[in-house]
Amino acid sequence: MGRFSRGGKARRLCPESAPDHDYAPDAVLAPFGVLETDSGQVSIIFGESKETSDFIADALERWYEIRKRKILKYKELLINLDNGPSLASNRTRFLKRMVMFAKKTGKIIHLVYYPPYHSKYNAIERFRGALEKYWNGKIPDKVKKVFRIAEKSSWENTHHIVDSLKKSYKTGVRPTEEEIEKYGQYIQRSESLPKWDVYIFPNIAN
Repeated sequence: MGRFSRGGKARRLCPESAPDHDYAPDAVLAPFGVLETDSGQVSIIFGESKETSDFIADALERWYEIRKRKILKYKELLINLDNGPSLASNRTRFLKRMVMFAKKTGKIIHLVYYPPYHSKYNAIERFRGALEKYWNGKIPDKVKKVFRIAEKSSWENTHHIVDSLKKSYKTGVRPTEEEIEKYGQYIQRSESLPKWDVYIFPNIAN
């Protein structure tokens, strides 16, 4: 975040000014987005730290708390993911947190990963492109301004839900071997696509 020129366009009489060189940012926000494909509702959770497995898991739990009333009726949550390093199916810290999420909600968590270079099939990537096009015409130099930009934009005629996590996250956090063995009992991988298709149960998998 800062007064950086982003090469975007906006409808206004006078363009906003920005320095001709990029200096150190005033602050950094990490966005985490959830697109509910049945309704088109988008939730954006901003973090003020690094995008780690713990940040992603905390943001997912925050989304669940916000949308709990709508999704209580479902026994299983199907989550389509990209192949980011913080949420890969071999990231033990992420899998541990997903087991904790399943146990906390009492729901089966079904993780389905998009193959590499297939982001064009990922609906939230199309949303992200539209959002970036929208706020590239702005100067996101303050947290409140970023939130306001995100809230005013829309997807499929639905305004976004915007929230934040004020927490600092450490990188390189890894479960112990005992924890990996313990939480592995709740995880079941597809025989044909073990890397891309993973079930996580709130109780020990059969």
